[in-house]
Amino acid sequence: MANLWPLIETHGGDITQLLMGTPLAQVLSGPIKDPVAIFLIIMAMMLIAPLVFERLKLPGIVGLILAGVVIGPYGLGLLARDETIVLLGTVGLLFLMFMAGLETSLDDLKLNADKAIVFGLLTFAIPMGLGTVAMLLLGYSWLGAILVASCFASHTLLALPVLTRLGIMRAQAVTATLGGTLITNVLALLVLAVVVKAYGGELTLQFWLFLIPALVIYTVATLWGVPKIGRWFFRKFGHDEGAEFTFVVATLLVVSYVAQLIEIEAIIGAFLAGVAITQLIPALSPLMNRIQFIGNTLFVPFFLLSVGMLIDPKILISEPRSLVVAAVMIGAEFLSKYLAAWGSGKIFGWPFPSTMVTFGLSVAQAASTLAAITVAYEIELVDEVTVNGIIAMILVSCIASPWITAKWGKGVKPEEKITTSETIGLTARVLVPVANPSTEDNLLNLAILLAKKSKGTLLPLHVLSDKNVKISSDQKIKQNQLLATAETIAHAATVAVEPIGRIDAEIAGGIVRSAAERNATLIICGWKGFSSYRENFFGNVIDRIVRQSPVPVLITRFPQPIENTARIFVAATEEETTSWEFKQTLEIANTIATELKANLQLLLIVTGGPKSKESEFDLRAFGLIETTPVQRLRGNFVKKVSRMLQTDDLLVLTSGSHQYQAFGLSGGLVAPEAIVRAHPDAATIVAHFPPQS
Repeated sequence: MANLWPLIETHGGDITQLLMGTPLAQVLSGPIKDPVAIFLIIMAMMLIAPLVFERLKLPGIVGLILAGVVIGPYGLGLLARDETIVLLGTVGLLFLMFMAGLETSLDDLKLNADKAIVFGLLTFAIPMGLGTVAMLLLGYSWLGAILVASCFASHTLLALPVLTRLGIMRAQAVTATLGGTLITNVLALLVLAVVVKAYGGELTLQFWLFLIPALVIYTVATLWGVPKIGRWFFRKFGHDEGAEFTFVVATLLVVSYVAQLIEIEAIIGAFLAGVAITQLIPALSPLMNRIQFIGNTLFVPFFLLSVGMLIDPKILISEPRSLVVAAVMIGAEFLSKYLAAWGSGKIFGWPFPSTMVTFGLSVAQAASTLAAITVAYEIELVDEVTVNGIIAMILVSCIASPWITAKWGKGVKPEEKITTSETIGLTARVLVPVANPSTEDNLLNLAILLAKKSKGTLLPLHVLSDKNVKISSDQKIKQNQLLATAETIAHAATVAVEPIGRIDAEIAGGIVRSAAERNATLIICGWKGFSSYRENFFGNVIDRIVRQSPVPVLITRFPQPIENTARIFVAATEEETTSWEFKQTLEIANTIATELKANLQLLLIVTGGPKSKESEFDLRAFGLIETTPVQRLRGNFVKKVSRMLQTDDLLVLTSGSHQYQAFGLSGGLVAPEAIVRAHPDAATIVAHFPPQS
């Protein structure tokens, strides 16, 4: 404030005249230094900019970048792009690449490997070639032209929500685009790493001899080691939500730092960390919700604002060349991405709407492009004119991508699914009895996966029995604590929740009556995995719930955290596959497999003799992809399945009578219990459906 007094005195003590006649930067004597004021301005921009631009039907990312221009050194000069902004922007950059990796699954390559590889190579090679030539014609150096062209080659799947809304996520062209995204983004980032080394004069034979083996070892160690370590960590500390999130962030930073140690960019490590760890985090889980929430609302906006601070709008006026550069970049990027999509469509015979959807998905530039151009600008390989041109390309592509995808996506035929109104209604209101804090998380996470898929409601229930016993205050406190924990987990996953605390004469009756009173559509019960000689089936309580429940019941046992699931087996006799119960059981298993990113496999029990003819199983009739493994087993089912199961597997069974007759068991044990005793580390779900009225 002391610096203002000389200015105020020159205006006769009138601060109004001062503010009207003096530039803002002069009034403030430079950028704001106060930490509270800095964060106030940043948070205000994070709040206002996306809201305004989304009202204008424009992506929020555009608003944040332009907000950075306004408050940055080339705008109003409110904030300087100092060490603090650079630090937060760097963390946001790593988080942006990490979340881009989370959206990419290695399974996408397996679904349509040939199509994904062809499109991935085309959408990398054509932009690289066309972009390099265009930049060379504008007078760029070879290294600068190649780096800018690598920005054209990568893309961000900005329009994925449009595909979800249209129900075409499983269309052939879409799955090929998803797989091709992994290929082109990795190749573009590798080009960036090589160009940076070449610009620094370090692209020697020794560099190649070190980089290639180190990169191979690093990639394999990341994609193989991170899931292994993650499963072990979640198995040991999976009940601590704070520890789970801290582990994910620590993994991101460790993998990114190791990338720097082997002399490649940290953003490559962040991207690979996301690809590796996405196998462990269900898409609809509370942990994924936390990662996306904190990343999208805090870290990534910091990076976008810092990018906006690099832009000097005056260059567009003072240097007309910047307009030419921006126009050439936009034209080259759009043309090259269209040629890649058109070529893939011609090769594989896609309809024109599918080709345009592929083009719309792949034309958007954001994450990798911003990352690459930021790195290039910091090492002074490109100038402000190039940065402005890239930003203009990002703005145009981010607006065009959702529009193109939505316009042509309506003409793409959705993949047929078995999801019916009955199946959707099955998970509309999921009731989960909670009694044991050590098993509560797995039951709730399973219920959340199913309920959130259909935008349903979670009904956590705790029943206290007052039969011949007076309810104590400690029991009521424990009940409230269990329900409060369940409610917290549901809110973290943004699922509607209605906690139920009940006092009843018996546990089983209280659960069944609560299901009827609250209009539950599905009950999920925990199971210890074995029964004593005095207990029937799965035990007295569960047995009575199954016999009395008017709605389907899932009887579950999770010895490991549910997110550790790697494979899901659905077992049934061939006779059962024609029943409606099997169809709904398979739909539930398929939903769980999709959300857990686990491999789904079918086990069909052949009940006839060795020479009996095996019936055909139409995967498409059940909404499954044609590559879903189907195995037929003869003989003692329990022994064969037990040998196949591993620690992180999940076995899904139906409770049909045909199945248990085919297992060839003797004595009082039923198939699920026998399998649990043979392999206690594998998880089990038994789906029971009451008789149809």
